Amino acid sequence: MKGHVYILSFFSFSEYLLLLCLLYSQTPQKKKVVDINLQKRSFMGIQFLIWWGGSWIKNNGSNFNVVLNTMNPIEKINGDGTGIVKWLLDEIFRREKDAERSLMHRFNIATELTERCKDEGELGLIGILVWLRFMACRHLTWNNNFNVKPREISEAQDKFTNLLQKIFLSQSNDRETVRLMMTFVGRGGQGDIGQKIRDEILVLQRNHDCKTGMMEEWHQKLHNNTSPDDVIICEALLNYVKCGFKIDAYWHTLNTNGFTKKKLASYDRPIVSEPHFRTNAKDGLTCDLAMYLKTSKAVHSGADLESAIETCLSSSFRDHNSVTVDYVGGLSLKLQECLKFIKAHIHDENIGPLMEKLLESRIELHPILCTAHGRAKDLLFLDLALASAIRTKMERGLKDLNFAHPPEIMFYITLVLENLCLSMVNNEDLIYCTKDWYRVCESYKTSDGQWALQAKAILDRLQLVLAERSQDYHKKIQPSVQYLGNLLGVEKHAIDSFTEELVRGGLAAVLSKLINCFEPILRKVANLGCWQVISPVEVCGFITSVNELITCQNKVYRKPTVIIASRVTGEEEIPYGVVAVLTSDMPDVLSHVSIRARNDKVCFATCFDQNILRNLQLKEGKAISIQLKSTNLIISDISSSGLSLNSFIPSYIPRGVTFKRKTFRGKYAVSVEDFTAEMVGAKSCNIKFLRGRVPSWIKIPMSVAIPFGAFETVISEAVNKDIANKISHSYKLVQSGDLSKLQAIKEAVLQMSAPSSLTYELKSKMRSSGIPWPGDEGERRWNLAWRAIKKVWASKWNERAFISCRKANINHNDLCMAVLIQEIICADYAFVIHTKNPLSGDVSEIYTEGLGETLVGAYPGRAVSFITKKNNLKSPIVGYPSKLIGLYCKPSIIFRSDSIGEDLENYAGAGLYDSVVMDEEERIVLDYSGNRMIVDKAFQISLLSRIPEAGKIIESLYGSPQDIEGVVKDGVIYVVQARPQI
Repeated sequence: MKGHVYILSFFSFSEYLLLLCLLYSQTPQKKKVVDINLQKRSFMGIQFLIWWGGSWIKNNGSNFNVVLNTMNPIEKINGDGTGIVKWLLDEIFRREKDAERSLMHRFNIATELTERCKDEGELGLIGILVWLRFMACRHLTWNNNFNVKPREISEAQDKFTNLLQKIFLSQSNDRETVRLMMTFVGRGGQGDIGQKIRDEILVLQRNHDCKTGMMEEWHQKLHNNTSPDDVIICEALLNYVKCGFKIDAYWHTLNTNGFTKKKLASYDRPIVSEPHFRTNAKDGLTCDLAMYLKTSKAVHSGADLESAIETCLSSSFRDHNSVTVDYVGGLSLKLQECLKFIKAHIHDENIGPLMEKLLESRIELHPILCTAHGRAKDLLFLDLALASAIRTKMERGLKDLNFAHPPEIMFYITLVLENLCLSMVNNEDLIYCTKDWYRVCESYKTSDGQWALQAKAILDRLQLVLAERSQDYHKKIQPSVQYLGNLLGVEKHAIDSFTEELVRGGLAAVLSKLINCFEPILRKVANLGCWQVISPVEVCGFITSVNELITCQNKVYRKPTVIIASRVTGEEEIPYGVVAVLTSDMPDVLSHVSIRARNDKVCFATCFDQNILRNLQLKEGKAISIQLKSTNLIISDISSSGLSLNSFIPSYIPRGVTFKRKTFRGKYAVSVEDFTAEMVGAKSCNIKFLRGRVPSWIKIPMSVAIPFGAFETVISEAVNKDIANKISHSYKLVQSGDLSKLQAIKEAVLQMSAPSSLTYELKSKMRSSGIPWPGDEGERRWNLAWRAIKKVWASKWNERAFISCRKANINHNDLCMAVLIQEIICADYAFVIHTKNPLSGDVSEIYTEGLGETLVGAYPGRAVSFITKKNNLKSPIVGYPSKLIGLYCKPSIIFRSDSIGEDLENYAGAGLYDSVVMDEEERIVLDYSGNRMIVDKAFQISLLSRIPEAGKIIESLYGSPQDIEGVVKDGVIYVVQARPQI
């Protein structure tokens, strides 16, 4: 046989395998077969070359590679479920030695690995993205003693970018990742595109008699291994010539881009000399170097704007049939005109008209970006270049903007926001923010406080969107960065800052800067100040900074502590020893943590000025005093000796609060007429009290309850004996300090079985009360209801509830839980009323929050808020909504917690326990731009007067301030619960 297979290397594998190598003879149809028996040895794969008929057959200049090991699925490395494609990252590490020989090798390997990981989804592409960025940031070697022709690098780039184009067109959900990948790869091209790098440098040397010194050294580097560095070197030479051959201009350009003499000397073909040209050759050199720069950018800088425009406007830009493209799959006349304008005005100091044309170009380009044709990747590189130009122009123009002139800033925010929408996949939240922003821009009035409040709410929401996307990037990308970076020996700082730098290099970072600069102007117009004080208390304490309040909620501070928290959801328990919580987050004023702060006499406030919070964080461990001045806080440094630590006892420790344990009265279900304080909690009793007492326009839903003692009776049933023992054992561990066992108790409760008597009694009471019985729709529906009931019971062991009882010196074991059952009202809006203003303590004012649908859930953003005088129910809005998500239900049943601990005097037990909807609520991205409550002034005035009127009526029935929850459906007000305001 003429052919031989030369096996170069083996790698470990776990199984006996048979390798079939098919060798073509001179007649292509005739095949030769070689059997290689690996004899049960552990091989991962083999690399080989083929010797045939006196010559070597290679794989595009590299070894053939056959992987024999089974690829492992995505391996999870974090507890929160974020993961990596481990086999891919391991393979990248193994192939890195080969990849660093030249960029040709690297791009060929990237093409191969991208093909192989196409079934791994987004995480596979992220692995390649991380590797490419490590390369682009020079954490990896570009060339190691290997001579490669420029056209070979160009062809390898072309092959890789063609594959990325294919993925971009066929995998719509991965387009954002592919866009990022392409920013780290040049366009490349077949044949003469890469060869021009080699040929044109020879012409330049010949034309200007510069065949020695620095130019010859650069020529040798170009021939040996061209790279994106050559774009910078060419720019440095061009600036050197333009500045009258001043060598400082050459070094300034290089140094600005991170190039040093040491770096230039480190190439396989080192550059150690400085440039020297004939002074009379300035014009010719300027022209030739500019042309050579275009050639270099055409290969290495796919996202370079001028190069991308040049490519797409050139006469060679044709479709696959070689017919000049006019629109379909190509450029419309309008787009061509925009691009020509951009080329002519790219260096204008007035960036406004240029920014508009950049945006118009992207809008015009957007419909054809996803059209399959031969030059789709050139259009994608053009779009990337346009987006990059918008970012850089905006960053450079920020210092010249007049932030005191809102129309100018609104114009630029709109431009950047629209561009961000064009770059993002799954951008529903951004689209809705943009629609709302259009509405506010159109209604702009000078010095209008209500307008400023609306504008600020939209920008608050945008900041939340940007923050969530940044966190999403970090969760998806950083695990691969950590794993691969450690394998490749990348510096720790580069690993830790990888995703942050990736985000900061995008349009989102520019938009965030614009918002941060504009926000103080809006606050001033709206008369908001730097703080929103949620719980007004004057305190002194030592500063401690945390990222999330929830991470320290079970901690005990032995000295008065002021916590600076970046994230507060509204669901947390305030730690023992904390006298103040200051945050940049925006929890609702009527959220559970806000109510508990006021009840516990803890200062709680949101700060809108990041500089103030940063300065406070720098005072870690220092003592400060917090005083109130109108609606703001005055913070001062004090001596730590002024704080008495030995006698420190938080003022909010409840005195004499106890749970009176309830007993089972023999009924598993009771109707609203039979509710008593011995059988159900205050939540249920208040529903009974309100029925028949409120006017007919205030609706009270029908209710049934599972009374106190039902849980204890069910758990004592023989069928639940093992579960009872498990709960008892876990609770002993909790009492000894292991709070992790609270979750084990909750999981055990969910395993309980329902006695038939409970099912029968509950069915009877629900039917007689006009509440749909879930079992009528089948066993599965009853199982959902039973699980919801158990979730309410299990919430007795919520961590924050247990901690709250411990802080209050209450015996948690004595807590009893009834379950209030109501039919869900599929509401348009939700609201919470406090009939005494909780911010000022003014009993003549009603404070209402709502219309945000996720009001008391741990979702970021603010609800609508308004304050009403009881003698004048016209309510100016004091805060517009910025919630991202709304929760909406189909017709269903809600099972509400109704414990003996939720409405005790001097104890903020409300919100510690769970109310559970039988059917999962649907999470909807909210669109406020057409919301009737926001845009219909007459409807707004009517609704915002009737809601507090309902609160005023209910307060008069009880004779004391009330905390009322309700919903609005088709303009009708429903009150679903009321309790004394704490």
